[in-house]
Amino acid sequence: MTKYQTDVAILGGGPSGLMLSRLLLLEGIRSVIIERQPMQHVLERIRAGVLEEGSVNLMQNAGLGDRVLREGQRHSGFRITYGDDELRIDIEKLTGKHVTIYGQTEVTKDLFASVSGNGIRILDSVTDAKIHNLDSDQVKIIGSHGNEDFEIHPKFIAGCDGFKGISRQAIPADKKNEYERVYPFGWLGVLSETKPADHELIYASHEDGFSLCSMRNECLSRYYVQCPAGDSVEQWSDDRFWDTLKRQIPSTIANNLETGPSLEKSIAPLRSFVCEPLSFGRLFIAGDAGHIVPPTGAKGLNLAFSDVYYLSKGFITFFKDKNEQLLKEYSDRALDRIWKSERFSWWMTSLLHRFDNEDGFAERLRRAEFKYLCQSEDYQRVLATNYVGLPY
Repeated sequence: MTKYQTDVAILGGGPSGLMLSRLLLLEGIRSVIIERQPMQHVLERIRAGVLEEGSVNLMQNAGLGDRVLREGQRHSGFRITYGDDELRIDIEKLTGKHVTIYGQTEVTKDLFASVSGNGIRILDSVTDAKIHNLDSDQVKIIGSHGNEDFEIHPKFIAGCDGFKGISRQAIPADKKNEYERVYPFGWLGVLSETKPADHELIYASHEDGFSLCSMRNECLSRYYVQCPAGDSVEQWSDDRFWDTLKRQIPSTIANNLETGPSLEKSIAPLRSFVCEPLSFGRLFIAGDAGHIVPPTGAKGLNLAFSDVYYLSKGFITFFKDKNEQLLKEYSDRALDRIWKSERFSWWMTSLLHRFDNEDGFAERLRRAEFKYLCQSEDYQRVLATNYVGLPY
């Protein structure tokens, strides 16, 4: 058995775990990353691509700003459509800020390059990982890596291992509250080597459902359509997908839409979820381990990064000044921002999607909400302020 001593054991080698490791590395704080998937799998996952200014600033503070600033696309607005009616939300005019289109895959590559080979040990393809002695000062993680058992003795554990990870499950049931809303639909996503439908994102609401036109670069597009929660990818041929998308976006856009073979196709279920608190003993959880938002508000990765910002400050203050106050405050500070983002993501989802068994009253309310949004700059500013990201 191999034994490791470290300051922070980080469960999860995705963006939040890698970012935390990077921020700690810059302060001379040791960490070990434990990831249940092969890192190649983590690096290739297709995920969100809208970064708040706060997330870009965090990457810059971590010494990773060059590529995102060079290759990321700065967007000053986006469009919401309702049938053939359109509204552009000018986020730069309304807030003085912008968002950056830069795929989570690229964020993960940048972070991985910054920690691998820099003294950070990454154990990937780990099996049978378990947390022991969580309610004591002798916490440890055991598991298997490369057909060899290991044992890690950290001062703290950071659970960045996603919704299905072991970190949240390690918190006793009577010491946490979990709040959840599961939506009766998912997003079918397609990546295609085609020219984007527009130079900005288009959030499209239609009587048949929701669609999103996004992009990765000028030649690579990412599209989504609402689908029933029980659908499988095999039920959606490329032709069916493009036909659905064209029907649900304004005709002026659909008529000029460039289509092509899908490079990647997947279905993401939608749910809202929050665990309270985000800490227990020597364990602190962040990102999808502690909360999930529907992707409509583009908050998933951005919320994970704000968690990591708060948590890194707590660890740094502890190891530098022997002060635990920020760690004690971590859960409350993070949850305050999380619940506001949960509210916004729920609102965007309710505004743009069709729900099962809705009546005409619900549809008329949705139409009235859109019309009021079109007529009120104050209401648009509230939307824009949440979209670009609340302050940390």
